[in-house]
Amino acid sequence: MKPSEVIKFAKEKNIQMVDLRFMDWVGIWQHFSIPLSELTEDSFKDGFGFDGSSIRGWQAIDNSDMIVLPDTKTVQIDPFFEHPTLVMICDIADPITHEPYSRDPRYITKKSLEYMKSTGIADTAFFGPEAEFFLFNSVQFENSINVSYAEVDSVEGKWNTGRDEGPNLGYKPRLKQGYFPVPPTDSLQDIRSEMALKMQEVGIYVECQHHEVATGGQCEIDMRFDKMLECADQLCWFKYVIKNVARQHNMTATFMPKPLFGDNGSGMHTHMSLWKDGTPLMAGDGYAGFSELGLYYIGGVLKHAKSILAFSNPTVNSYKRLVPGFEAPVNLAYSSRNRSAAVRIPMYSSSPKAKRMEFRSPDPSCNPYLAFPAMLMAGLDGIQNKIDPGEPLDKNIYDLSPEEKKGVPSVPRSLAGALDALEADHEYLLKGDVFTKDAIDKWLEYKREEEVNVIAQRPHPMEFELYFDI
Repeated sequence: MKPSEVIKFAKEKNIQMVDLRFMDWVGIWQHFSIPLSELTEDSFKDGFGFDGSSIRGWQAIDNSDMIVLPDTKTVQIDPFFEHPTLVMICDIADPITHEPYSRDPRYITKKSLEYMKSTGIADTAFFGPEAEFFLFNSVQFENSINVSYAEVDSVEGKWNTGRDEGPNLGYKPRLKQGYFPVPPTDSLQDIRSEMALKMQEVGIYVECQHHEVATGGQCEIDMRFDKMLECADQLCWFKYVIKNVARQHNMTATFMPKPLFGDNGSGMHTHMSLWKDGTPLMAGDGYAGFSELGLYYIGGVLKHAKSILAFSNPTVNSYKRLVPGFEAPVNLAYSSRNRSAAVRIPMYSSSPKAKRMEFRSPDPSCNPYLAFPAMLMAGLDGIQNKIDPGEPLDKNIYDLSPEEKKGVPSVPRSLAGALDALEADHEYLLKGDVFTKDAIDKWLEYKREEEVNVIAQRPHPMEFELYFDI
């Protein structure tokens, strides 16, 4: 749409408010609203001002003024607000020079796509994330000088089989047995369908929805793949819809990777493929029907995986999921069909158009505007430098002998380890000025100071069980 067409559309739909949204540095969608009367054609080039010092990881207070520039291609109508509201996703710029802001995650996504095109390798990158989540009936937590605890609850929780629910009807999914049972064991069918239908209202193509493996309300709704920037935009809407539909049902949704001990965590398996001039580039006559280019792409992702995880698995909690035994892909190998490998080549279809790689390590706590470009840049580096991914590993990696496992590298065991890997391995991200040195340094500083160090200094409740009587 042109700016004039956006305004015309808004008037035709009797819009009263315009909601301007942008992604912050850490990965939380932010917004503010203006009356429709404040939106003019000049607004799209002049932008709207806000305080950048109040956004985590952005500006200092003595240089805080910034502007949002609405993207006319992102127009949607909010499905939840009481007053008819038009929503546009915005880019961030300097109010004086109007130059894009180097720490605007969406700008980093745009630069990665521009760089990809400049290489001549491909003109389109398709991404398809599978973001899992939990629906809980209650969450309580507190952290103070003398208290630290968290408790979640779900009517589906296996731990509630003995609770007086007046009456308790049973049908609680067992640990690791929540995948695909019909109702009444799956009590969340209707709420997931409502979420899927709301997603369609805001332009998301939904392929399916189902219960996931864990007890206690783990779910998955699959979006159809899309171009990388559009996919990142849709993932923001995806989380927004899930959280708000849950709230309407007096429930709460979380994309925290590992909220439960002893059962599966939530991953975000991410499918990727490159195309050029309408032709898929990853299909060929090599292993699992992959092309040489596609295997080099895998080689790049595996080589740089440890540093990618600083963006794709960016929380301390992320590494509570990345442990053996819970379908978590901790070993940096590739295979066809084998879900214990970090990179899988899905074999559902023999069509060249369906040929893609699946990176299974990422989780849905990530900022997609940072994680997706990191994955893309690693894959492009693999193609440019012809990085051989090695031999595929078609065995169940968890069943390998210790001797066999020695040759299979694994993901970092902590966020601190992933950040160290990023500090040591980020030259591939600097190509084309996609990730600036300033952006990477700020990410390392923020994550270490605001998350890693904070948790490292706090006593954990389990430590009292282990050590209080020592």
